[in-house]
Order: sequence, then structure tokens, then C-alpha cells
Amino acid sequence: MPRTASKTTKKRSKPYTVTSSDTDPVPSASSKTKKSSKENDEKYKLFNKYANTSSGVIDPEGIEKLCSKLKVSHTDIKILMLAWKMKSERQGYFTKAEWRRALKALKVDTTKKLKKALPELEEQVRKPLNFADFYAYAFRYCLTDERQNCIDIETICQLLDMVLGSTFRDQVDHFVDYLKIQNDYKVITMDQWMGFYRFCNEISFPDMTNYSLELAWPLILDNFFEWMREKQA
Repeated sequence: MPRTASKTTKKRSKPYTVTSSDTDPVPSASSKTKKSSKENDEKYKLFNKYANTSSGVIDPEGIEKLCSKLKVSHTDIKILMLAWKMKSERQGYFTKAEWRRALKALKVDTTKKLKKALPELEEQVRKPLNFADFYAYAFRYCLTDERQNCIDIETICQLLDMVLGSTFRDQVDHFVDYLKIQNDYKVITMDQWMGFYRFCNEISFPDMTNYSLELAWPLILDNFFEWMREKQA
């Protein structure tokens, strides 16, 4: 026969509720999301100050406006470094995603904070490992067409002065002089551009006693070497 339920039942104990005094408050996922969303809103609000309303990107005019607020020239190397931090793909244009990437990395959300962060950014870029990447980026940033793989001599001379001038003044000045008088090259390739950076780092200058024509240097540097030797003779 089935058993019948007992008339006496045990009284259930109330579930223990953790109060705020029992433990330290832990930010909820939603509060973290709200904070992140607010930070993004500030970055986008700042972006919209300089962006072209029709194209939705910061164009050359917007960059000029930004530079004016930052009190730096649009030709200042810090602006190129900012583009490097954004990983900007198109010269003279910053997309919203690129803008957010840089400002998040720099931990800034106002023009004032961005201005203060630029000297720190320059210090970061000047570190040898970062600078090699930045130097290569500077060349790619100046390619204005997808099919383009070289840069005209005039632009290269300006770029060398901006990017390497403060570190390798003598090498840059002499190489620029050579580029302006030679007639063999109308453009410079990435291989030649990176070769000159290696030249600056490895070759004693101006004596160039450790330069060898037997080693695998770009031909333009062999020609530069011979031009320098003639001048020194």
C-alpha cells in the first residue's frame, strides 16, 4: 500500500542573502559596459568635431583643424606618428575606427589630453624596435594609390628630412643632395628606402670605411657611396 504523507512537515529555512556589508562591491558587467560605452561616446564626439559630415571621416581639412587645436604644424612628425598609432591606411584621412584605436591606446578622450600625450607618443616611437616599424610605415603612408609601389624623389627628400633628419642629420643631408643632382632615379622603392635606414645604422659616416660594394646593398646606395668618395677625393 502506498504510504500517506505525514501531517508534520519540516519548516524550511530562509535562503541566506548576501548583503552589501558581507562582501566588497564588485562592478557588474553592465556597469563596465556602460563605462566603456561612455568612453567610446567621448572619443566619437571628439572625432565628430573634426570629421567631414558628408564623408564621415577626418579629411585633410579636418586634420588642419585638429593641428590648429593641438598647436602643431600638419607637417610635424608627431602627426605622422599619430597616423602610425591609428594604423591609418590612407594619407590625409582618419576613419572613426582608426581614430578610436589610437585614442584608446593613448588613453585620451579630449583634444587637451591628446596634446599632452603627443610627446609621450614620440618617445614611444623613437624606441629602436618601434622606430623601424614607423620608418617603414612612413613610406607606405605616402603611397596614394593601391597600385603605387614607389615615391617620387621630391617627396622622398621631404620625408627623409622629417623622419630621419633629427637622428641622422649628416647622412640625410648628403643623401638628399645626391638624390637632387643624380639622373638615374626618378622614384624610390621600399627596398631602397629601408636600405638607407640600414645604411644610417650600420655604416660609419662620413668616412664609410666599413661599406663594401661586395655586400647586398641597393644599387642606389653603391652609387651614393661612389659619389661621396669622389667628393672626398
